[in-house]
Amino acid sequence: QVHLVESGGALVQAGGSLRLSCDVSGRSLGSYAMGWFRRPPGQERSFLSAINWNYGTTYYADPVQGRFTVSGDKDKNVVYLEMNNLKPEDTAVYYCIADLATARAIGQMTRSPAHWGQGTQVTVSS
Repeated sequence: QVHLVESGGALVQAGGSLRLSCDVSGRSLGSYAMGWFRRPPGQERSFLSAINWNYGTTYYADPVQGRFTVSGDKDKNVVYLEMNNLKPEDTAVYYCIADLATARAIGQMTRSPAHWGQGTQVTVSS
């Protein structure tokens, strides 16, 4: 079992930056990929990015490629999502996830990842 707790959500102005954190706990974390999804108001959840915990390789959804960066601190067991040049359409609840699939597979699979955090709200004002 993997336990995920997000933090760092806030109200920011368009063009600003924000870093989300996800504290990860559990066994055999090296077998997992961790990542981020989001759910904008009135929309479905969508994949943003993921990182293979053991190797650090990453995978991104096209809409956030180049603006968002996922990283992990294996000593602290924390996954980060650095978000730059934020836009009002980035307003959403952001979720940390973990799954035994690879980062690329998480981005491409049709099923929901196995483990989810409770979510953190990001609001971008224009």
